[in-house]
Amino acid sequence: MPTSQPTFLRTTPDQADALSRPHAVAATSLAAATLQIELFEALEPLEAEWRRLQAVSHNSLHQGFDWCAAWVGAHKSSLALIRGRISGETAFILPLEIVRSRGVRVARFIAGPYTNINTGLFSEAFWQLAPDAGYIAGRTKALLAGRADLVALQNIPFDWRGARHPLAELAATPHQNHTFQLPLLSSFEQTLSQLNAKRRRKKFKNQTRRLEATGGYVHVTVTDAAEKHAMLETFFRQKATRFQALGLPDVFRAQDTRAFFHGLLNADNNDSDFALQLHAIRLKGELEGHIAAIAGLSRKGDHVICQFGSIDESVLPDASPGELLFWLMIEQCHGQGIALFDFGLGDQSYKRSWCSVETVQHDILLPISILGRFSALAERALVRVKTWIKANPRLYAKIQRLRAGGGQTPSIANDTDGD
Repeated sequence: MPTSQPTFLRTTPDQADALSRPHAVAATSLAAATLQIELFEALEPLEAEWRRLQAVSHNSLHQGFDWCAAWVGAHKSSLALIRGRISGETAFILPLEIVRSRGVRVARFIAGPYTNINTGLFSEAFWQLAPDAGYIAGRTKALLAGRADLVALQNIPFDWRGARHPLAELAATPHQNHTFQLPLLSSFEQTLSQLNAKRRRKKFKNQTRRLEATGGYVHVTVTDAAEKHAMLETFFRQKATRFQALGLPDVFRAQDTRAFFHGLLNADNNDSDFALQLHAIRLKGELEGHIAAIAGLSRKGDHVICQFGSIDESVLPDASPGELLFWLMIEQCHGQGIALFDFGLGDQSYKRSWCSVETVQHDILLPISILGRFSALAERALVRVKTWIKANPRLYAKIQRLRAGGGQTPSIANDTDGD
């Protein structure tokens, strides 16, 4: 049962002395003090300090309170929330859930399969420190002993927007997929100048011309509550058709997964922070009202992430409405205080055509039990094999064809339709 009381590690006197020793703390930002690390099993007791930490620019929106609450509400997750405090002030929260994977109890970031970038939540001062990451890892493992076999902190960028991640000194494996970003400059024209601007403008004109030949289109940012949920259901239908055509299972089919995304639409939003905002291209004229493409964006401060996208290939697929929608969304982002448009996890040609920044992410695996040690070894080996395969384009293409034929589940992060 969830509890609002923190769980403390029982220690011997010698262990207590070792655990309470002062750690590296910047005198200018935090008073020199012990780092106290505790375990919580419910979201609510941490909400106020959680929301304070999520506002820190370096922290991923995927660890935001509303994002995590929507997932927990839909999946009834077993939680393991690790809080670190210094002198009574919260320095970090690692929002974890415990799931079973191939018989192994894994503590992972909440909603892990549907996140593009994970950081955990750290205070501004803690981001600037060089904390004892080994101590944090050891204490986390001790608190989760008997509850989990393995702590899997995955998809963490060690160097993110000018800062070094506080856990970057831990042993890690580079993730097989990178993320791709487009910095937004002072004007749309300047942003395009980072790319092949001439080719991209030509492509935009051709896409627009094809759609105008049947009556044109309108770029819709969905704001009406009922329309948002109806548009999300249209997205689910478009993706189901796409997956079926590829011979792949539908990663959005489960009702709890769909409930999660509907929950994001219900979260409180403002102009600079929203859990999920839907954009679409709605056709006019001969195809009046038809939805040609849909994309879901999330925003935290000056960082926007494209979470997913879909197209209806039954009408005007040669106009590449998904690609056109990216142009329109990126253009709209200018003048709104947005500095980075993030295409998320997964290496695809349309992302490379849009992005000038490629970010390497890392997986930190902390085995707790013997079973967890074997699982960590297997996971590291699997990641290395995947990385090697993806470095060989011909082999990767062949594996993808076999994967489609065998009905293997695709990654959500590789799910955005660019065309």
